[in-house]
Amino acid sequence: MKILVLNAGSSSLKYQLFNMNNGDVLAKGLCECIGGKGGSVTHKYADNKHVIETELEDHEKALSIVLDMLLSDEHGVISSIDEIGAVGHRVAHGGEKLKASSLIDDEVVKYLEGIVPINPLHGPPAIKGITACRRLMSSVPQVAVFDTSFYSQMEDFRTIYPIPYELYTKYQIRRYGFHGTSHRYVAAKAAELLNKPIEELKIVTCHLGNGSSITAVDKGIAIDTSMGFTPQEGLPMGTRSGSIDPTVIPYIMKAENLSPDEVEDLLNRKSGLLGISGVSNDCRQIAEAAENGNYRAKLAQKILVNSIKKIIGSYVAELNGIDALVFTAGIGENDAALREAVCEDMDFFGIKIDKELNKTLRGAQKDISTADAKVKTMIIPTNEEYMIALDTLKFCKE
Repeated sequence: MKILVLNAGSSSLKYQLFNMNNGDVLAKGLCECIGGKGGSVTHKYADNKHVIETELEDHEKALSIVLDMLLSDEHGVISSIDEIGAVGHRVAHGGEKLKASSLIDDEVVKYLEGIVPINPLHGPPAIKGITACRRLMSSVPQVAVFDTSFYSQMEDFRTIYPIPYELYTKYQIRRYGFHGTSHRYVAAKAAELLNKPIEELKIVTCHLGNGSSITAVDKGIAIDTSMGFTPQEGLPMGTRSGSIDPTVIPYIMKAENLSPDEVEDLLNRKSGLLGISGVSNDCRQIAEAAENGNYRAKLAQKILVNSIKKIIGSYVAELNGIDALVFTAGIGENDAALREAVCEDMDFFGIKIDKELNKTLRGAQKDISTADAKVKTMIIPTNEEYMIALDTLKFCKE
């Protein structure tokens, strides 16, 4: 059985084709600059790479080129679309109704369109990807896999904000959580590495990248997470502010004479590590600037580390102790200095890492705890696409 996984962005389309008999990736790629100038499709298969530079008017045009690549005599890996058993779509938000991966039909699409107001950044491109795929692959089952699903069992006292309750009932303003597919994958992988049933474990997973979140997992169930109504809440991120005093927002709007859209843009695209450092949203460039004595770059690093430590500590309290701490995603997997800084002075919680083990190769899966640590600290590369493929496989007929 072969499963195609799609992740549609506003101007991009990522794809991976899996052979689910062994989990191998047969092909993967990226369509860039959809709807703009300078479009391209980068297609990778086996040890080969093929790039096409062409205008991509919309997601349907991009997907049509992807399908041509997959079927091509020279660069393809399948001989017929019929070999694809289903398509799994990464969808960030399932709202209040879609709490588990769902077979896509007209009703699901209509619901996703209806919750665009609470998912304005990720909703429209996901719908475009789904719509294009339903047109071009009408006979192939389409499955939506939601980032929010992992948090569907969070209790209401952890999801409801302390604002007038009517605003929740009228507008569904509550905490939803995101990156759930990644957190679900690495929590399950941690249990596998510990050789224990996940139902016996308490795990804190740290998905740290340009967008970052931390999740508390108890017996395989997410009980709390740092992101909320939007992916803006929680940690300071590449360009997102993360959690701040809410009164800062109207104050800035008045002081700078900003509209709601302008202040939203400021908090989403001009804040976080970029806003603090004035250097970059990339931790590598910030680290280089900090080493050269840049005060604001050092400040950005310290704020990020402190924020991560505070959330981990709060989740240790909520869980009443943990068995494992997991680092994943671009920063979590590859930034040894950040991992070391986060885990420093955490021995009271049983968290102690071996500094030499922590200096690991990029993309490695590794236990970096000291021999006497009560908590296992691990680096586990995430694989959201494979998790989406696994969920999609459940909807396939043999």
